[in-house]
Amino acid sequence: QVQLEESGGGLVQPGGSLRLSCSASGSISRADAMGWYRQAPGKERELVARITRSASTNYADSVKGRFTISRDNTNNMVYLQMNSLKPEDTAVYYCNADYGLYQYWGQGTQVSVSS
Repeated sequence: QVQLEESGGGLVQPGGSLRLSCSASGSISRADAMGWYRQAPGKERELVARITRSASTNYADSVKGRFTISRDNTNNMVYLQMNSLKPEDTAVYYCNADYGLYQYWGQGTQVSVSS
């Protein structure tokens, strides 16, 4: 069992930046991948960014060039640096740990982009 806790969400103006953090209670170095997902009101949860054990990354087209995912295996942390935020980035952001047979989710952190 791995517990994930997100932090760093909040209200930001369009064009601003936020850095989300995900703290894991277990070793993330054994995870096949760590990811960030988001869910906006009335929409399905979608992948934002994912980083594999070998540090290969992939991003949703809507965030490419603006968001950067990174991981710190020593401290069991995953980060999402979000720049040039847009109102359409408003959502609850969830951290995900993919251990193959098992998937773990955090409780989510709200990101709101509004002037």
